[in-house]
Amino acid sequence: MSKVTRSDSRKSLGLDVNGPVFWSSIIILVITITLVLVFRESAEVFFSEVQASVTSSMGWLFILSVNVFVVFCLYMAFGKFGDIRLGGKEAKPEFSTSSWFAMLFSAGMGIGLLFWSIAEPINHFQTPPLGEPGTPAAARQAMNFTFLHWGFHAWAIYALVGLSLAYFTYTRKLPLTVRSVFYPFLGERIHGLIGDIIDTLAVLATLFGLATSLGLGVKQVAAGLHHVFPAISSDVTTQIILIAGITGVATVSVVTGVDKGVRILSEWNIRIALLVLVAVLVLGPTVFILGSYVQNTGSYIGNFLQLSFWNEAYSDRNWQGGWTVFYWAWWISWAPFVGIFIARVSKGRTIREFVLGVLIVPSLLSFLWMTVFGSTALREVLAGETAVAEAVSTDISTALFVFFEQLPFSTVLSVIGIILVTGFFVTSSDSGSLVVDSLTSGGRPDSPVGIRIFWALAEGAVAAVLLLGGGLQALQTAVIITGLPFALILLSMCYSLYRGLSEEWEEEHKLGKAQQRKDYQQLVAEVLAKRHVKPDAKAAEEAKNNTTHQP
Repeated sequence: MSKVTRSDSRKSLGLDVNGPVFWSSIIILVITITLVLVFRESAEVFFSEVQASVTSSMGWLFILSVNVFVVFCLYMAFGKFGDIRLGGKEAKPEFSTSSWFAMLFSAGMGIGLLFWSIAEPINHFQTPPLGEPGTPAAARQAMNFTFLHWGFHAWAIYALVGLSLAYFTYTRKLPLTVRSVFYPFLGERIHGLIGDIIDTLAVLATLFGLATSLGLGVKQVAAGLHHVFPAISSDVTTQIILIAGITGVATVSVVTGVDKGVRILSEWNIRIALLVLVAVLVLGPTVFILGSYVQNTGSYIGNFLQLSFWNEAYSDRNWQGGWTVFYWAWWISWAPFVGIFIARVSKGRTIREFVLGVLIVPSLLSFLWMTVFGSTALREVLAGETAVAEAVSTDISTALFVFFEQLPFSTVLSVIGIILVTGFFVTSSDSGSLVVDSLTSGGRPDSPVGIRIFWALAEGAVAAVLLLGGGLQALQTAVIITGLPFALILLSMCYSLYRGLSEEWEEEHKLGKAQQRKDYQQLVAEVLAKRHVKPDAKAAEEAKNNTTHQP
């Protein structure tokens, strides 16, 4: 088993970065944004047509691939590799379990849950993939598909990439970059042109995903502020100010690093999220929420295989292309960003602990969140209250705040909600900046502060420019399209990780046998010494032969 200790950082124009990845990413980023802004309408039409083509013709590949990732992760957890520790037998986790979960959740799902926890169930209820809309059966189906999109499949994608990166970085001592995962295929060539191309693609996917999400999410924050405080406008000026503020906080967090800035913000996000969750649970229909959580989870598990492999094969609709396939492509395109961050905070965990921690805990927490908000909103609509449904149809960004209006202390809840949305955006931005910094600096964990600041500011600047130019939607669609090639990369990643772990396991197995043989020979020598017998050549040969029969 080859172990290489190095990074791909190279001096470039006085900067301690991987020049080909750093400068290529900047040039492509500038050219892409310029083209999107100049040819905005044409770009939107082009990307929309390509997305429709990809989802309709390749949807089956996305669905099959994501199910392969789930099965592979479960095999990693419960198979023979489960006890392998990331970083070696003596490695210890750098973060407490609670801090680890907080960072996983904040980087992977936090902001999306706030945005879609009400909007998605209501959408599925009004336009279900199967059956009649607006019925109790449609409500149950809505929660099933919501759980599908935010549950085990999504986290399996992140777990696969995170585990692969963590293993090759901490155990094989390779740089914390996407190229390292393909060492079993490429060998030392990962440090050349092919590796630079892989990392550049990962940088662009991360930057585009973060920029579009930051821009679209700021619209939600602005809409919430205007909803709670009508004197505050939700126009572009307000949104640019919010981007500047969020970027500023994220920059400070990036400078302080993972152990301080990101960890502390993530922990506070989880505390505030739990506060909001408990408040809605207590102030809302508590008994109904608890009962629906049990029922929703059981229904999802009971229909797991059917939901997972349903492919709309006997229908002429393309509902799945706009939802399930869209989600799988989105999670896959975000996998380099979230996977690298998860790997960075997961040293010292066993593979079993890693997979179950990444796959199970965030999924169950997502299910609870979706039930508390989504099921409660569905109950109101079934009872004839239309305010939330109208908000979803009119402006999704206001749905959360309209929902709070149906509860006591609505203004307080809305203010806390705005703080929480902002907090999750900060953690997404700063963790994304750290990931891009790692990719462009050749996997160095201690890159210069100036480079970290540059990428944090660049994300905010890209989001602001696209917000002003109106190109966010086109670029977001382009990011989704990148999910197709990344799906193929992730499938090859499964084999690469299996191959690397097999080498690790075989080597450990051989060492274990050698240790057993050494111990046995030492025991024979000790027994002979106690008997005051000098081991002659014959006795030594017998001892050697006996060792071949030891387990």
